[in-house]
Amino acid sequence: MSKIKIIFFLILGFVFYKGYEAFTDFEIGVSDRIVELEEAADFERQGEVVALMMYLGDPPQLNEHLFVKNKSKCLEMKQIAEETSFAYYECAVVDANLKGGKIISINEELEVF
Repeated sequence: MSKIKIIFFLILGFVFYKGYEAFTDFEIGVSDRIVELEEAADFERQGEVVALMMYLGDPPQLNEHLFVKNKSKCLEMKQIAEETSFAYYECAVVDANLKGGKIISINEELEVF
């Protein structure tokens, strides 16, 4: 009888594990799906994002900006851009208007890297 109990508890533990895994995957999937739907619908929103910004002129004026997924990717792209161009580049966390995964306009620079 004890072998049956052990097998029963192992099966029960496996069922709980699979239930927990399905629940957490569902939550992650829903948040990813919301972002995909917002991008597809061209929904404009405001948020804090990491941006690579290019300044030209004297005094420097913001000419272009690019949405970047994280700080390390931004710094890597900044280094490559500075090696191939004479413009001034800056990575920063900015408060921006976003539409379809792209920056429409920058409202404020919050933190410069």
